[in-house]
Amino acid sequence: MSLPAEPFDAPHLARNAANFTALTPLAFLARAAAVYPGKLAVVHGEQRHSYRDFYRRCRRLADALRGRGINRGDTVAVLAPNIPALLEAHFGVPMAGAVLNALNTRLDPPSIAFILDHGEAKLLIADREYAPVVKAALAQLGRALPLVEIDDGHGADSAGGVDYEAFLAAGDPDADWTGPADEWAPIALNYTSGTTGNPKGVVYHHRGAYLNALGNAITFGLDRHAVYLWTLPMFHCNGWTYPWAVTAVAGTHICLRRVEPAAIFHLIAEHRVTHLCGAPIVLNLLIHAPDAVKRRFGHVVEVATGGAAPPSAVIEAMERMGFRVTHLYGLTESYGPSTVCAWQTEWDGLPLAERAGRMARQGVASLTLAGQRVVDAAMADLPADGQTIGELVLRSNTLMKGYLKNPTATAEAFAGGWFHTGDLAVTHPDGYVEIKDRAKDIIISGGENISSLEVEEALYRHPRIMEAAVVARPDPVWGESPCAFVTPIPDAPPLTADEVIAWCRAHLAHYKVPRTVVFGPLPKTSTGKVQKFELRERASKLGS
Repeated sequence: MSLPAEPFDAPHLARNAANFTALTPLAFLARAAAVYPGKLAVVHGEQRHSYRDFYRRCRRLADALRGRGINRGDTVAVLAPNIPALLEAHFGVPMAGAVLNALNTRLDPPSIAFILDHGEAKLLIADREYAPVVKAALAQLGRALPLVEIDDGHGADSAGGVDYEAFLAAGDPDADWTGPADEWAPIALNYTSGTTGNPKGVVYHHRGAYLNALGNAITFGLDRHAVYLWTLPMFHCNGWTYPWAVTAVAGTHICLRRVEPAAIFHLIAEHRVTHLCGAPIVLNLLIHAPDAVKRRFGHVVEVATGGAAPPSAVIEAMERMGFRVTHLYGLTESYGPSTVCAWQTEWDGLPLAERAGRMARQGVASLTLAGQRVVDAAMADLPADGQTIGELVLRSNTLMKGYLKNPTATAEAFAGGWFHTGDLAVTHPDGYVEIKDRAKDIIISGGENISSLEVEEALYRHPRIMEAAVVARPDPVWGESPCAFVTPIPDAPPLTADEVIAWCRAHLAHYKVPRTVVFGPLPKTSTGKVQKFELRERASKLGS
């Protein structure tokens, strides 16, 4: 005897064309242009585009791409700084049904050639500043690839491509476009930093981009009055989905070709910037900018930082300058932010140093994250005691589809039905997570685990240290010992290794104190992350 159907499974309650459409962030631009057509959407130097103009330019791009034979599912690569063309690509490329591959502007020709080949790019849009790199990369690619060149006033050379504005002029701004039939369709392809071996291609879907953008807008307090300064590279996790988030609320995008303190302070004052994002390196640039370029503002500037844990001393310094810092955590695989250090009212009365310490934690699940846990090797939850270290794992609609052409790495990343971040963390009694280290960055000295982040936190509090990074150095007695790489503050009295070590002895357990101090600039990725793999190599060459 068959059981009766559940009442909510009745055919008349099924999904249909009226009550379901695929989620896509492309809808944000269509709405902004319809509701606020005359509102200022994009500023770049003397350029000004309303939302009407912005939408029409993106539609031109989509139609021009289709006219060049770009079909649904094809990859279109873009090599450009934070200028309007890259912002337009975030809408125009997927409007054509294609997949956007925003390239890291600091990559060398072999890396670009690898990505173009692995991602099977069908067309490349590149700023003329990078013409020498583009020429070399295309020569190594070994196949013909159509090239469109952006002339933004930088770079006299040409790599032989079609002019971007001429390319757009060939497109019809009134041509119809359709969003994806399936919200699981790919919208973007981003490559990890590839510090060991070739980078992995992280595939984003329309659903995740839509949800993460709205989550970011709500979490960061964006609305139609928001003025967002592009200090975060748009190629990094698609600018943490802020090209779509700012557009969703019809805010104003202020483009910034290069991250320079003088330009940042000037643009904040000129346009009354309300929001900006960046790795702690950007905050450090502002803190240590010459007094001649620093400015005080008549309003609070909201700053979201992530990509690396900001030392509490950096947060303190930013607050003193009139910025309010929100600490986010995420990865390329999670569309950028997945965790936020959500502010609690009772923190208002804490001393600044204690407040900054709370804010330096990675925090709780963001609005659109389904869950996060700190687990042991058997995937069992660890106690929320602020002490027991395990791996942070995530589950969400805002996680990648997987790694392009790499089923093995995808399966490993999603083992056990959770995404494995590779980050070691603790959960505090209040439920806030704090990253202690990357699994590969933990230092094991005499059987004791030493968090490099904890040692770095102490170093950043030294009044004459601007930046610091700590890695393991081989040690004949202890196996490993902490090795500190330090960048002193410019124009300050000289700093010695003995002074640094003495400072650490006064602020850390003695077994955590660096035995070696190396002075000089720190190697960084284009997104401001310190390249610890390079520092580990340097430390290993120092010998035991």
